[in-house]
Amino acid sequence: MLSGKTIKLILYEVLQFAALSVPLFVVMERFASLMFHIRGGDQTAYWLAVAASIAYVTSVTLLVWVPLKYLILKQRRFLMEITLWRPTALAFVILSTLPCFAVVIASSKVQVDRGLRYDHFTELPISLVVFSLICVDIIEKIRPCRLTGQADSLEVDFDMPGPVLTHLEQVTTVSGHLYGDRGQNGSTTAATQPEARNGSATGRWRDPDSLSIVSSRVASSAAYLYSSSSRPRVLNVLWARDPRSELLVDSFLFWLDTVEMVRVASVPAVYYSGWVFPIYILTYLSALRLVVTPYSPALACVGFAAQDFPFLVLRLCLLVVFGYVTPVLYLMKNLLVCLTFVYFTFLTKLRIFRSRSMF
Repeated sequence: MLSGKTIKLILYEVLQFAALSVPLFVVMERFASLMFHIRGGDQTAYWLAVAASIAYVTSVTLLVWVPLKYLILKQRRFLMEITLWRPTALAFVILSTLPCFAVVIASSKVQVDRGLRYDHFTELPISLVVFSLICVDIIEKIRPCRLTGQADSLEVDFDMPGPVLTHLEQVTTVSGHLYGDRGQNGSTTAATQPEARNGSATGRWRDPDSLSIVSSRVASSAAYLYSSSSRPRVLNVLWARDPRSELLVDSFLFWLDTVEMVRVASVPAVYYSGWVFPIYILTYLSALRLVVTPYSPALACVGFAAQDFPFLVLRLCLLVVFGYVTPVLYLMKNLLVCLTFVYFTFLTKLRIFRSRSMF
């Protein structure tokens, strides 16, 4: 009988192969229908396009996809040092996403040259391509996690980004330093000042009774913030969290801007114009973010260079030419991300922004 790990591996590989092949078949079938309509009902053009899609998927699977999977699963030492990018994601973006976008652009060009408006590839084909991107991203992220039972504490603490709480320590304030200086000047002895240790309150108050009161308040407030017994049992469901379900939500939010840009390209006024070329080219550059490993230090720079800044310029041009074909909300999102990235990455290193007296 197959083990749970083997079943999970087979499930992931089947889903990834479906994400690779199904969008190609759907997009090529729509292109074949377009060629059938343009050629005046010629069955040869239709079946030629369908056969080309089957031949492409078969050759790509046998020559690239299967050998790559063999290297990843069997020869792990070959890919041991690859930590900043994902080979499977790179192969998927090149072998599936790029041909789909190329077929959509070619369909627009063919219809514009013939003076026809038969199909602008709305909803199913394009949504399926983007959904396949999201599925591959989710599978690559959730692969190390278990699918049954509760998530381990290590998965919650270290697999998800964010600070980890190790111990609580009272921070000495300005008044604490003042009292310490007075003690050194002779007003009080330094022997009465308690010793600071990890997890305990540092020297802040001169009176030992006041120190015990403050320490008890800190301990009680910490228990109130971090203890599970401080909240009613009826509301425990509101505090329930699992990194595996949060991973799915984060993946969809990660691709939301790309989904909106693809939706703009399906508007007939935009699709049957020359603007479909820069839209799909920049959208494909945005899809290359899938190659970078999650929570990588390079992900912010790649997101700025491959998505937010190009999308900001493109959305400004689309608003000038076509009006409000894209929501202003996404334009403001791109603008704020670009401004904050430039400020916190480059401007804060200047001498004028390093002064603590400014902000």
